[in-house]
Amino acid sequence: MIMNIPHQQVRAVYDDKTIRVYQAYSDAIASSALEHGTFVSPPFKMDRMTWIKPSFLWMMYRSGWGKKDSGQKRILAIDILREGFDWALEHSLLSHEAKNYTDKEEWQKVKRNTPVRIQWDPERDLHLQPLKHRAIQIGLSNEAVPLYVNKWIQNITDVTLLASEIYSFIKANQLDNAQRLLPNERPYPLNEQLNKKLKN
Repeated sequence: MIMNIPHQQVRAVYDDKTIRVYQAYSDAIASSALEHGTFVSPPFKMDRMTWIKPSFLWMMYRSGWGKKDSGQKRILAIDILREGFDWALEHSLLSHEAKNYTDKEEWQKVKRNTPVRIQWDPERDLHLQPLKHRAIQIGLSNEAVPLYVNKWIQNITDVTLLASEIYSFIKANQLDNAQRLLPNERPYPLNEQLNKKLKN
């Protein structure tokens, strides 16, 4: 089945209204976000780029199943409006486009004027080893951050215990049990224009 996944494809848990992304934070930021139903400053920093990831396993790779360091020990599943997610993609810049610019200052100017950064990184398997197809990472900055925090976020769930349970099954080599607990991520529908933009 994995062999049939395109090299670059947005895959996520979503419904008609929202799409789920993941972030990992410290206890202070996670607890505050869960209490308020969104991120609040402080402890969240509105002036920093914040990366959202629709891939659960890529989030596990980034955070080491929530065990990598204290700054990423809490895994949050964040349901955001699909219209917000689509806006982010529409107002994005692919990180690898840097190679198209010989003038570094021009590239820096383009980055400053584009609120969203896109990276395609190798998707991960249960052992967090890289797969041939890629998962999308979305970096929000400038006006995209307050939009995310104040308008797009609909619900936040702490999935740290789920991550720990899956990891326990993997350590016990009970991979079928681990697989059954993974979120059901499906191909996310993109229009032709966005498809082309994200894969340039």
